[in-house]
Amino acid sequence: MTQNILKGDSSANPVTMLRSAYSLSRPQKLFVVCTAIFVTALVVAEATASKLFTIIELPFSISIFGEQFNSVVMTAGVIAFPITFIITDLLNEYYGKPGIRFVTYIGMAMIIFEFGLLQAAMNVPTSPISPVPSEAFNTVFGASGRIIIGSLIAYVIGQLADISLFHWLRGLTKGKHLWLRATGSTFGSQFLDTFIVLFVAFYGPMTIQTIIAVTLFNYAYKFIVAIVITPVIYGAHHLIDRYLGDDVAQEMILDAESNAAHPTGVATGTGVSQP
Repeated sequence: MTQNILKGDSSANPVTMLRSAYSLSRPQKLFVVCTAIFVTALVVAEATASKLFTIIELPFSISIFGEQFNSVVMTAGVIAFPITFIITDLLNEYYGKPGIRFVTYIGMAMIIFEFGLLQAAMNVPTSPISPVPSEAFNTVFGASGRIIIGSLIAYVIGQLADISLFHWLRGLTKGKHLWLRATGSTFGSQFLDTFIVLFVAFYGPMTIQTIIAVTLFNYAYKFIVAIVITPVIYGAHHLIDRYLGDDVAQEMILDAESNAAHPTGVATGTGVSQP
C-alpha cells in the first residue's frame, strides 16, 4: 500500500496518470525535503571540515597518549551534525533501509560532485579584481581532497554500523523506545566514523595523538548532542505524523519495520559521515 502512496497512486486512467506526474504525494514531498536538507548539511560539512575551532579553554591540561591539551578542539564539520542526525533517524523511521540507502548513495555522489566542482574552481584563472586571492581560496578549499576521501571511506565503513544497529534496536524493542534506537545507533558508530575520516584527512600534518584527541572531542560533542536533541526528534515525529495523517504514517512505519525484519535483497544504507 505504501508503495502505491509513494508512487502517487496512479491508476490506468491516462488523466489520473498525467495528474500524478505533476502532483507529488505527501510522503514523496516529505522524502524530497528530508533529502534536500540532508544533502545540503552534508556538503556544507565537507566544505568546512578543514577548519578547526576551539570550543572551550580548559582550566587544566588533559594528557592523551603523552600529549598535553589545554583546550577542546573540534572540526567545523560537526556544526551540521544535529541536522543530519535528526534527518537520518526520520528517514530510518518512515522509509526504512531502502529509503536511507538511496539517500546515502545520493549523498556520496554529491560529495564527489562537490569535489569536482571545487577542483574546477581552484584551477580557473583568478581575475585581478577578485576580492579573494587565489592563494587564500586554494588554502581554504585545497584541503578538501583528503577530507572527502576520508569521509567517503568512513561513509561506507563506519556508518554501516548505524543503520544495522538502528534496525536491530527497533526489533529488540518491538518498535518502542524511539529514543533508544535514535541515540543508541549513533553512539555505536560515531567514534569509528570520526576517527577514520580524521585519520585519512589529517594524518601527517597532525600527530596521531592530536587526531585521537580531536576524535574524542568530536565524539563527546556528538554524544551530548544526540541526547539533547532527542526531544526534537520526538517533536519532528509528531509533526510528520500530523502532516501525513496517522493512518499513512503508521503504515509507512510498519512497512519500514517489515523491511528491516524481512529484507528482500536490499542492502543496508547509512546516515552521514562527518569529521
